[in-house]
Amino acid sequence: MIVFPLLWFLFSTISTSSHQNTLVCNETEKRALLSFKHTLSDPAHRLSSWSTHEDCCGWNGVYCHNITGRVIKLDLRNLGSSNFSLGGKVSPALLQLEFLNYLNLSGNNFGGTPIPGFLGSMRSLTYLDLSFASFGGLIPPQLGNLSNLQHLKLGGGVSFYEPQLYVENLGWISHLSSLEFLTMYEVDLQREVHWLESTSMLSSLSELYLVACELDNMSPSLGYVNFTSLTGLSLPWNHFNHEIPNWLFNLSTCHILLNGLDLSYNQLTGQIPEYLGNLSSLEYLVLYGNRLNGTLPSSLWRLSNLVYLDIGNNSLAGTISEVHFNKLSKLKYLDMSSASLIFKVKSNWVPPFQLEEMWMNSCQMGPHFPTWLETQTSLRYLDISKSGIVDIAPKWFWKWASHIDRRLIDLSDNQISGNLSGVLLNNTYIDLSSNCFMGELPRLSPQVSLLNMANNSFSGPISPFLCQKLNGKSNLEILDMSTNNLSGELSHCWTYWQSLTRLNLGNNNLSGKIPDSMGSLFELEALHLHNNRLSGDIPPSLRNCKSLGLLDLGGNKLSGNLPSWMGERTTLVALSLRSNKLIGNIPPQICWLSSLIILDVANNSLSGTIPKCFNNFSLMATIGTEDDSFSVFEYYYDYYYYYYRYIGAPNYENLILVTKGKESEYKSILKLVRSIDLSSNDLWGSIPIEISSLSGLEFLNLSCNNLMGTIPEKMGRMKALESLDLSRNHLSGEIPQSMKNLSFLSHLNLSYNNFSGRIPSSTQLQSFDAFSYIGNAELCGAPLTKNCTEDEDFQGIDVIDENEGGSEILWFHIGMGLGFIVGFWGVCGALLLKKAWRHAYFHFLYRVKDWVYVAIAIRLNRLQNNLRVFLNFKAQKL
Repeated sequence: MIVFPLLWFLFSTISTSSHQNTLVCNETEKRALLSFKHTLSDPAHRLSSWSTHEDCCGWNGVYCHNITGRVIKLDLRNLGSSNFSLGGKVSPALLQLEFLNYLNLSGNNFGGTPIPGFLGSMRSLTYLDLSFASFGGLIPPQLGNLSNLQHLKLGGGVSFYEPQLYVENLGWISHLSSLEFLTMYEVDLQREVHWLESTSMLSSLSELYLVACELDNMSPSLGYVNFTSLTGLSLPWNHFNHEIPNWLFNLSTCHILLNGLDLSYNQLTGQIPEYLGNLSSLEYLVLYGNRLNGTLPSSLWRLSNLVYLDIGNNSLAGTISEVHFNKLSKLKYLDMSSASLIFKVKSNWVPPFQLEEMWMNSCQMGPHFPTWLETQTSLRYLDISKSGIVDIAPKWFWKWASHIDRRLIDLSDNQISGNLSGVLLNNTYIDLSSNCFMGELPRLSPQVSLLNMANNSFSGPISPFLCQKLNGKSNLEILDMSTNNLSGELSHCWTYWQSLTRLNLGNNNLSGKIPDSMGSLFELEALHLHNNRLSGDIPPSLRNCKSLGLLDLGGNKLSGNLPSWMGERTTLVALSLRSNKLIGNIPPQICWLSSLIILDVANNSLSGTIPKCFNNFSLMATIGTEDDSFSVFEYYYDYYYYYYRYIGAPNYENLILVTKGKESEYKSILKLVRSIDLSSNDLWGSIPIEISSLSGLEFLNLSCNNLMGTIPEKMGRMKALESLDLSRNHLSGEIPQSMKNLSFLSHLNLSYNNFSGRIPSSTQLQSFDAFSYIGNAELCGAPLTKNCTEDEDFQGIDVIDENEGGSEILWFHIGMGLGFIVGFWGVCGALLLKKAWRHAYFHFLYRVKDWVYVAIAIRLNRLQNNLRVFLNFKAQKL
């Protein structure tokens, strides 16, 4: 009985294939497609098969009807990188494809060009996908003419959160009477206040996705909305800031099987309504990233069809026990992270579900290790970081965790202990940081892509780990073993780890030289070897790391010169070599690093002058400017969740900098920092005036050197300066008046130099205490106790910039000279020529002399009397 259907199927397949091979596309449609191709840009030659010599039914992305040979489907979506994107313009030649019912241009890049209105005339279309193709401007209302359209996807571009498409109103959408699936990504709908009314008029609509569309109101006062066929509603990344509306939970009265509800990444407030239980067929519930509070409703635990439950990153509270999960046997995905929930179950609990993903960071599960995890044989993603566990990891856990399907294990920020010597780690992403693990380092499988074991108590030599034989080529990209007790020399086995992009071995007890083989890490973007006992020169092989953006070798015993080849690494954004034994000059090649925003070579033995070319650090001359090279400071792990792709929070590189006189760790704001620290060296010469052009610089420390000369007059142009330290040098002259303009300055140290004159008067400069100016004997004025003399007062008068007021100064002096001459000879000349005036003048002087003499005698006599009375009073008291 089975043989006949099988033969019939084979015959049908062969016949169809044979017929398709003989299909010849319509000549008019072929010319139309070639015209369409002509207006497109195709850098990857994806349309190379579109040739006049070939049948268009065999072209890439073109599908013809298997009987008529007419073009019915055009699928040109880009699933690869941006290098494979089509661009240009969409030609109206498509109108000649009168039987076309499927058009997909998603994932391409049309550079903000408008969606062509003529698409509204292609009445045969049932499927139209223009999503993530970087179209811009107004969505043409002509699309409302597509009465046969069932699937419509619009929006999305190169940059997230920047709506490129917008609508004035959605009235046109109500004419799409056949529409079943509507998806809009990053389409600006804020002008349309009646979006809910317009979409609810679509009687056939079963799934509605409006993602990051600038919506701010879900009409919470409505009790009923006429979605007659809706089964899935997704409204994440909008601006709803009210309670969850009740009409959502009245959809069940319309006999709707609502199997998906996504309101994540909004600002919804209040409690999760008890009415949630009305949606008895709900399979996906996503409320992540709102401001919901209170306890979870009891009706939630009656949703027996739930597959995906995500209520994380809210202000929910309460205790959850094993009883709550009795009916959730279908659960595959559970996210209760970043909430104030307490997860308290018995140690012998056997859950009714088999999870595939579990995200519980910051959900209190401790103090004991959750032994029920051993029952979860299908779990692929496990995050129980910051969950208050203070326990030894059981032996079964590492065998359970090493299963090949486990992609993520995150136990970070607990107090989990155990000896991992000999343990094999076999997961793609492993984060064991900030715990109490000890012993020698574990072994790795080639599958591991990220390994973070920072802030533990691992000890022993690092070489066995680095030189272990892997069963295949390593895929390790990120390795962080900082802040442990690792010792020994860095081995020469770095050729095994050429996939590394980020390496942090800082704060250990590593010794010896930096091996030349580290230059084989060609993909390396960030290297931290700070605070160890490394010695020797900086190896020139590091110049082969052509993607290096952050280099931190501070706090070691490195010697030799500051390498000039570092100027070749123009990708460098942050360079820290502080607290080593480096000698020689600062090479001028360092100025080739135009993207550099952090330069720290403090506490070495560098000599010579400060290069005048520091003004080439162009990003230090700007405020708030970001650059592509800043990507070194943050990186993402792409997790593919069960229900939708979610890019997690960024991970940040860190750097310890001495700013405002103290050590500070910078992480998330590191890309905003602009800092130069050349302190505690043997630099001499003057401060280059070019350095004052770095108007975006925030921290400048040139202290403890042998610098001479004056402070550059235009230092006041460095408007972003927050900290300036020029102490313990041999600088002289006056403090420039322009420094009154440094309104952001909160730390100033000019002590122990040879500055003179009055401290410029300003709210900013007088806000510092005397210790900022101490050790400058000729300096006077507040906040110092030394007052300035009249000469110094005159010298302290604001000096006008030569370039701006030279002529005013010249005329000022000319005017004073003329005034003196006229005044002098006006008086003296008259006395010489007029005898009567002369007698009167000298008679007046004699009278003034007598008056002064009498007045002084009277005051002296009064002073003597007062002194005599005071002495008599003191004598009587004694």
